[in-house]
Amino acid sequence: MKRTDRRIPTFKNEDQEREFWATHSPVDYFDSSSIRRATFPNLKPSLKSISIRVPSDMLAELKTIANKKDVPYQSLAKVYLARQIALDRGSLRRFPRKKVNRRAHPPKSAPTEAGAQRP
Repeated sequence: MKRTDRRIPTFKNEDQEREFWATHSPVDYFDSSSIRRATFPNLKPSLKSISIRVPSDMLAELKTIANKKDVPYQSLAKVYLARQIALDRGSLRRFPRKKVNRRAHPPKSAPTEAGAQRP
């Protein structure tokens, strides 16, 4: 990319600025050397509390699964909801499980007794 050291001119009014940008590209005036990563330490996530009714056995199962995964059950519920929403939108694709060719890998036979010969 061609580097240019152009400065954006000062405009007297918006009409003059509009005419300028109609014939010039902002990319020609963009200086990437002054870019710094922004941090927002006090930004709070926009969460909304809801109340839903679920069968007690479903909640018990969710808590059991969450306990096995060592995560809070509310967080696991959010993950499940997000995954299902993504699937319904089509932004998350389901990948079919690979079929195993059982003939390529025959099952192991039972171990033989000590000293016995295998046929």
